[in-house]
Amino acid sequence: MLPVHAGTPYLPWHDPREATRLLRYALHRQGFTHTYQSNGNGMSVLSVLTELTVWCKDGSFVWNEDGEAVDHPLDDPVGAAHRIAERYRHPESSTEVHSPTDSVREPSA
Repeated sequence: MLPVHAGTPYLPWHDPREATRLLRYALHRQGFTHTYQSNGNGMSVLSVLTELTVWCKDGSFVWNEDGEAVDHPLDDPVGAAHRIAERYRHPESSTEVHSPTDSVREPSA
């Protein structure tokens, strides 16, 4: 936990663990309910889908899309969840809509 000084407001996004927890809750509201969070060494990691891991470090949420790093400010976990939901619910390469848990389901025959 970060030290609290008198007269200093607690800002949850200054703590990677707390910022990631807020992102996790925002993603749960978007339908991504099977997430796993791990914390340590000044950073936090959130496993969202088989193909999506979000790192929380150095003031940003960071993840990869098509081999490119994407970052989003820690103080906007709801905005990050919205960006993730838009990208992973409606992939550009497909016209069919996927649910957030499609990547962990077995393929149907």
